[in-house]
Amino acid sequence: MARELAAVVVMGGLLALSHVIALLLAIPFTAEELQAFEDPNAVTNAIFYFILIVAFSAVVLILVKRRREGILRYFILGAIALTMVFVFSVPLSYAFSFLPSPWQDIASLAATLAVVVGLTYALLKYPEWYVVDTAGLAVAAGVTAIVGISFGVLPALVFLVALAVYDAIAVYKTKHMLTLADAISGLRLPILLVIPKRLPYSFLRQERLKEQLDRGEERAAMFMGLGDIIIPGILVVSAFANLPDGVTYLGVGANLLVALITLLGTLVGFSLLMKFVLSGRPQAGLPLLNSGAILGYIVSYYLFYGDLTFGIVI
Repeated sequence: MARELAAVVVMGGLLALSHVIALLLAIPFTAEELQAFEDPNAVTNAIFYFILIVAFSAVVLILVKRRREGILRYFILGAIALTMVFVFSVPLSYAFSFLPSPWQDIASLAATLAVVVGLTYALLKYPEWYVVDTAGLAVAAGVTAIVGISFGVLPALVFLVALAVYDAIAVYKTKHMLTLADAISGLRLPILLVIPKRLPYSFLRQERLKEQLDRGEERAAMFMGLGDIIIPGILVVSAFANLPDGVTYLGVGANLLVALITLLGTLVGFSLLMKFVLSGRPQAGLPLLNSGAILGYIVSYYLFYGDLTFGIVI
């Protein structure tokens, strides 16, 4: 039990770290105009992303059923590499800002390519758990920041509610999310975080999750999909990016305080989720994680802004 609790603490810490990094990235990403949508308050943005996620899940299931995991592996690896280019290029550009132009651009581009190519090569040739977690943390933080600054508060709330419902249906009713998670874990790609319960541990020798569950064996590691990290984090970043920052408490902007308490609410939901996970069966993460984030947002918004609009712009 002590090893499981340690793994839970580490996983919760990585979730929080991902959201904090996303908050730090939100400022330069906004300055570089990396928002995905021109109008962040349009609810159609959330609907578009929701349909995209459902469609992607369907494509993955089709490829798995037809035993085309190789195609899926390289497609996802390419998408991850492209995402990492965005994640690393902006902060590295700031890191080399002391250089004169055009050397700043050349140095940041070279550093970005070196990091992305190195991580992609490692994922392709030696996808151990620490390599997968490093790339997964970077991808999660970057995607959370980009989508978070692209969604106003209302689209973010709609997105969280819709995906929580979808996740519950996909895990408990249709159960296709379990098949999806099993297939993804077998690809050894950073679409999940892997936290060993004990060391030494090798992700390369990890059996398929479904096989272990069917035999009732204790898993040697805990797993958390990046979606469970990214989705609630979108509301965290959206609150920071969209709420007025003119209101301050002890010199700290109310928008940042609301974002941090939204993160705290996510961690409360995570703690409740882990109680069920430790029972040994897979659980739908988003219903509890998103509920915690939404409740944290509602309570903190009213506490610091004192009105019932909850920052929603229509």
